[in-house]
Formats: sequence, C-alpha cells, structure tokens
Amino acid sequence: MKIVVLDAVTLGNDISWEAMKAFGDLTLYPVSQPEEIRARIADADVVVTNKCRLNEKTLAGCGKLQLILEAATGFDNIDINYCREKGIAVANVKGYSTLSVVQLTLSAALALCSHLGEYRAYCADGRYSASGLFTQVEPVWHELAGKTWGIIGAGTIGNKVAAVASALGCEILTWQRRPSELYPTVPLEELLSRSDVISLHVPLNDGTRGLINAERLALMKPGAILVNAARGPVVDEEAVAAAILEGRLGGFGSDVFSQEPYPADHPFCAVQALPNVIFTPHTAWGSYEARVRLMAELNKNLEAFLKGEARNRVV
Repeated sequence: MKIVVLDAVTLGNDISWEAMKAFGDLTLYPVSQPEEIRARIADADVVVTNKCRLNEKTLAGCGKLQLILEAATGFDNIDINYCREKGIAVANVKGYSTLSVVQLTLSAALALCSHLGEYRAYCADGRYSASGLFTQVEPVWHELAGKTWGIIGAGTIGNKVAAVASALGCEILTWQRRPSELYPTVPLEELLSRSDVISLHVPLNDGTRGLINAERLALMKPGAILVNAARGPVVDEEAVAAAILEGRLGGFGSDVFSQEPYPADHPFCAVQALPNVIFTPHTAWGSYEARVRLMAELNKNLEAFLKGEARNRVV
C-alpha cells in the first residue's frame, strides 16, 4: 500500500510519522503546490492532507486511491461529492484540538482585557525604569468578574471557553441554532449589545459567512473585545479593521483569516501593530499535545479503514 502525505510540515517537525509506516510505503512531502499534487498522488492508495485541495482536477487519474485522511476537523478542502461519486473514502479527525483552541482563545482575551502588551512594552523599553514610580495603572484595565462574555457557537469548544470564563466570574450568553443546555441562549443582536467580550466558535458555512459585519459591529458595546477562533470569513475583515481604527472596538484577537497567510494588502495590515490587536498565525489548534492526538487519530482512522470499519468517516 502506498501512502502519500502532501503537507507534512503543517503538523510540525516535532511530530513523528513512524507509526504510519507500519501500514505501507510512506512518502512524505513537506509541502505540495497545487500543480504538483496530481503527479504526487497518481499511484497512491491513501492520501493524507491538511490544507491541500483535493478535487476533480487534482484527483483525476488516481485510479488506485481508496482513502483520503484529512489531518484536521474541517474538510472543505476536499470535494466530497466527487469522492462519493468515485468511491473514495474520506475520514477526518474530531475533537483533538479542543483544549488547545480554548487555551489560545482565553490567552488572547485575557491579554487584551489586561493590556498585557502595553504593560510589557512599558517595562521592556525602559519607561518603567525611568519613571521613578513603583507602579503604572494606565492604560486602565478591568476585572472580568461581573462582565458578560458572549459565546457565538456554543459547541464543544464554545462551551469549554464558557466554563473557564464562568470560573473567572463572567456572566455567559450564547448564540447558536440550537439552544445551549448549559448557558442562556439569546438572539445574536442581544448578545452583541450586552457582551463585554465576544468569542467566535462557529463553523464556516453559508449561514455564518460574514456573520460579524459592519451592522452587527455597530451593535457592540464601545470598547468591547472580539476574539475570532472560528474561521476568517466569519467576520467582515474590512469592517473589523475600520471598527478598530475608529476606536469602536476595544480589542481584537484573531487566529484565523480569509487568506492564510494574509497578504501585504490585507485590511488587517493597517491594524496588526496596534497594541489592542493580537494576531496569531492559525496556531490555536496546534499545541504539541493536540498534534500528538491528531497523529494518533490519523493512524486509528487508517487502521479502521483497513479492517473494513467506518471510523470518523465523512464519506
């Protein structure tokens, strides 16, 4: 059996592929450009991909291909209808990154709430040493206890963020299609107008694309903090950048972007260096522990397939 990994470097150089070698002849490509994919998988039985796009154009001629292992939860990079038509199985990995995403979401929100970036800079650039004062309390920061944290998308990740925020003393509001069994669910407009901190945890689909637009940003409290740990296109990035530059958003953190990496002419380039903005390079999923779990799940999905079992199957 020939197994081809198209973008191994996205899982990190510290993660071992040794266990997968037990299933067949393993070929690792650190990265694959779109024009390289078709030739690289032409005689593969199994293909592993994280972000490489597999569609009719890249899969045509892959007569041996039996299984695509998606090294992520989302599988929008794979043409599912084409795979179903051609009898190609697809399996993804669920739940491996929950704790990792929760931690980075809270890290961004707490850093923005507490102005950690500004205070660190105050010490690092010598202003503290030159001040003659033992303390500095500007910019003013506030305790989260007693504030309202809005969770947009109260699934597994959203509910865990809510649990931590609740432990810090926050009132929790949620918005999602199905009412939360754990926390109050309110209309989106009410959540936006009442929340001091809002974090996004929804999947990207036709109903969530552009969910946070200029009109909804205008509903938010002046000085509110927004954290996007979902998908880049869930927010209107031009509108968010404008809200930051106009001083309407108190802080913005994002780990995801409509283009990754975002280009030099992206709207966020105008705000990326501001002290109330924290951008991270789509790394919330990628703690070492999460990536170890991901690799273990890939191997389990492959083993199950070879045994004729349907495990984490999308198709």
